[in-house]
Amino acid sequence: MIFPNFRRPLLAALLFSSTSIFAQTPFQFPTANHALYEAGHELKFFAPTAADKPWTSGSFGCVRNSATRMHEGLDILHLHTDRRGEPTDPVMVTADGTVMYFSTKAGLSNYGKYIVVRHIVEGLEIYSTYAHLSEVAPGLKIGDAVKAGQVIGTMGRTSSAETIGKDRAHVHFELNLLVNDNFAGWFKKNSAGERNDHGEWNGQNLNGLDAREILIAEHNPVKKFSLLDFVRGQTELCRVLIRAKDFPFVKRYAALALRNPVAEKEGIAGYEVALNYNGIAFALLPRAASEIKGAGKFQLLSVNAAIESANPCRKLVARRGSRWQLTDKGIRELELLTY
Repeated sequence: MIFPNFRRPLLAALLFSSTSIFAQTPFQFPTANHALYEAGHELKFFAPTAADKPWTSGSFGCVRNSATRMHEGLDILHLHTDRRGEPTDPVMVTADGTVMYFSTKAGLSNYGKYIVVRHIVEGLEIYSTYAHLSEVAPGLKIGDAVKAGQVIGTMGRTSSAETIGKDRAHVHFELNLLVNDNFAGWFKKNSAGERNDHGEWNGQNLNGLDAREILIAEHNPVKKFSLLDFVRGQTELCRVLIRAKDFPFVKRYAALALRNPVAEKEGIAGYEVALNYNGIAFALLPRAASEIKGAGKFQLLSVNAAIESANPCRKLVARRGSRWQLTDKGIRELELLTY
């Protein structure tokens, strides 16, 4: 199944460009808190936004501000504190990788002090993020090779925006795809007057996967977990035709490309792209010029209304009367993807 929700005869006849690799992925918990596996004890693992809020407010998805704001990570609760009640939990790398970036200036990001690490799993680039740290491990350098379980920082409650109380001190943990190598240039062009203190490692350039689903799936003793198939199998919010062919995402995530004999023969003029509700392009079908109808750089081809209704927070598409359209936010996401 290529596009899980909207199968067409032509698409059903096409094959993925590479074979799935079923291998246990190496992701580990970033702290000693493993209560995610304890049924009914979610409040031991997640830090909800307030005492009267459900544990889901500390999880992934449209879980903030009455489902109107996206939360792209897991807020993993502290286990240990010092005499002042400050968290002391070591924060560890989730998988073997390379340190790509860290910020020790808490006031420059909602993430506070944070670290980004690059991993290669089944040929797929995944970027883990560890945020709200009290400190980055002394001596850690950008470019360092790190091993799963290696301590890279200490849990904290730093942030430029929210005040994180001692009772809900946590590490904000994400697993992401990188949207565009040229983010800094795109941001400068499209966000005049706004600051970007983190270059390509701005959180807007990291689109999150549900790390909770990944950690739970890895724990399944019966079925081996494939990260590549997990990404390929995301539920489709919408499908868009893009008149662009050489954008960085296509090269970085070639494993998500599909085969199309027509485009292979005639040449690629654009891509038909499936997006999940968080904007992740999880399937990219090359199209030849002879297969593209209509005009415009972006054409909305289809929308899964049930998924949009259940997950409305990114607001990538909207119904105008009887028709669906890309919103300004949806167009902005596609502009970033293809810049």
